[in-house]
Amino acid sequence: MIAEGPHFDELSVGQVFDSAPGLTLTSGLAQAHRSIIGERLALPLDDGLSASVTGAPALASPALVWDVAIGQSTAATHHVKANLFYRGLVFRRAPHLGDTLRSRTEVVALRQNRVREGRRPTGLAALRITTADQYGAPVLDFWRCAMLPLRDPEARTGHADDLDSVGAAASNESLTAVTGGWDLDPLRGRGPGSAELTEGQVIEVGGGDVVSSAPELARLTLNVAKVHHDAAAGGGRRLVYGGHTIGLALAQATRALPGIATVTGWRSCEHLGPVFEGDTLRSTITVERLDGSGHGVVAHLRSQVTADGPEQRNVLDWRFAALVP
Repeated sequence: MIAEGPHFDELSVGQVFDSAPGLTLTSGLAQAHRSIIGERLALPLDDGLSASVTGAPALASPALVWDVAIGQSTAATHHVKANLFYRGLVFRRAPHLGDTLRSRTEVVALRQNRVREGRRPTGLAALRITTADQYGAPVLDFWRCAMLPLRDPEARTGHADDLDSVGAAASNESLTAVTGGWDLDPLRGRGPGSAELTEGQVIEVGGGDVVSSAPELARLTLNVAKVHHDAAAGGGRRLVYGGHTIGLALAQATRALPGIATVTGWRSCEHLGPVFEGDTLRSTITVERLDGSGHGVVAHLRSQVTADGPEQRNVLDWRFAALVP
């Protein structure tokens, strides 16, 4: 008997994975996570400021929350070869330390890839992940697409779902609802605010960040995908967990735009190439759209990340929504 997750040809639409353990967000977990991704959002760093803005101290970093949710979903993707995209991630609630996260992962679409000579057959599994807290209150809702190998190389599953239709775009109302009760006044003047942003503005973040402690981050967030732990599964080199790249991209975006209050959702996120431990990541931020409201401005930002290794390569194209006072 081998204890492992399913291969592509063992998945079916409607199948649910919810056996990953719940994880309580603690100060120790937050500190360990921060040491790896370089958290720079003011609210998770400053309990007094968190209490003034949100009404309670110890706001959890949004990057910690989505890393845990993604990690819990990997019970379905133990054999993943690559994660192609994330879509429609929206925060329904902003957790604080002390909350416990539990996630449910449902297979919503399957498509077997064209067989290529000399390569093990693979397929794409679109998954919907919904995360709730200890009271059952919704925290996160999003889709991701994982590429998995087939157990039987001769299998022809017939799966041919349209993956372009997977996911739902978040409305501006849903992107602001999570922070509706916040008092943003204590954040004003702490960095360039929404008044200093313009649509089409491009910001090149000065300096890169080295990728370190990659398997530690995967373990920390319950991510069991073999390619992040086992060099043999990664084709001779462990791949860095995608949330690691995204977390460093957020830290760089916050360094460039320290006025960001929080991230309220993602429009999309595409992994363009593999990242390895020791790579240095650099990013460019584009302000694509500004949606004003009576409660701050939702800045729709695009982070394009490159990795310095033996050669420079594009590794991430991430579009996300940030609340800016």
